[in-house]
Amino acid sequence: MVTPQKQRPWIPERQDIIWIDCNPQVGQEMRDVHPFLILSPRIFNEKTSLVIGLPMTTAEYNADNPFAVAVGKASGRKAEKTSYVLCHQPKSFDWRLRGAKAHPLKSLPDSLFVQVCERLNQIIQVG
Repeated sequence: MVTPQKQRPWIPERQDIIWIDCNPQVGQEMRDVHPFLILSPRIFNEKTSLVIGLPMTTAEYNADNPFAVAVGKASGRKAEKTSYVLCHQPKSFDWRLRGAKAHPLKSLPDSLFVQVCERLNQIIQVG
């Protein structure tokens, strides 16, 4: 007899893309539900209920934004649009209280994740 395996609860992992509600927002910050690229490791996300990451958008004016990295086509109703990771807007959110969910794109490919991290490092210059 095969015993069913326990399924681990979903916890965002570094490099994952999730849906998260950015409200409340102020000024030029993003608002409403957006994709969000996770920078923090799973163990941090699990222990603190926080994720540190970067918002994503399909706003076309980001094509000229030196702090945005184009990461391919979006999914769903915006599938014809390019998706951008906004490296100049790092944020932390309580992913549990904000009801975060896995995004259909699942995670960013390694090569694009490296580009995002390099761009972020140009801004904040971490060792």
